[in-house]
Amino acid sequence: MLEMPTAAAIERYLSLSTQQMKLTAANIANIDTPGYKTVGIDFEAEFSKALESHNTDKPAEATVATVPGLTSRPDGNNVSVDRESMTMAATQLQFRTGIELLRHQYSQMMDAIKSDMK
Repeated sequence: MLEMPTAAAIERYLSLSTQQMKLTAANIANIDTPGYKTVGIDFEAEFSKALESHNTDKPAEATVATVPGLTSRPDGNNVSVDRESMTMAATQLQFRTGIELLRHQYSQMMDAIKSDMK
């Protein structure tokens, strides 16, 4: 884990994004499983919780819960491929944003090191 607070926050952001991607993939994989309920994380709440935690030695661990308010099919499954596709696209965008923020953080650090060497 990085020692810089901003980079540590970005790493937690990326960790949560990765967890959401895995959950979305699991939801899609279970689209035909009778009784399966869509699961996910409340990204904003979990990110806030991760930022408040002072334990930066391990990645953020989110609370996984079934997503409320979704309509179930007759077999009891409530996974919607359209909803999961939208969730995956949004999560990919979040992840790319996090990567760009981390890249910018490292770039600033490298610029500072280079300017000190002159």
